Amino acid sequence: MVAEAQRNQTQREQGYRERALKIYPWICGRCAREFTRDNLQQLTVHHRNHNHDDNPPDGSNWELLCLYCHDNEHARYLDSTGLAAGGDAPKAASHQPFADLKSLLKGRG
Repeated sequence: MVAEAQRNQTQREQGYRERALKIYPWICGRCAREFTRDNLQQLTVHHRNHNHDDNPPDGSNWELLCLYCHDNEHARYLDSTGLAAGGDAPKAASHQPFADLKSLLKGRG
């Protein structure tokens, strides 16, 4: 079952990758590096909303990014959402370092 899911994912990726390469110029959307057939494997399709199942026919959820910019974009997304690589959300902070600040400042007067 896992192998079949991986095959399906690979087929789905090939489908939207081929469509994106036909729609967009072979240039990284962040660093503007240009690509040719010789190094095209280093150009990836990034899903703007980070949902890999959202593949509209017009390509509006895609942008072409080089490997480095794509990795950077995903790292920034994980940092901004607080999600760990495993997809687990961090526990909410419960410590309140300034909870008693007002009374501490009154005592200094």
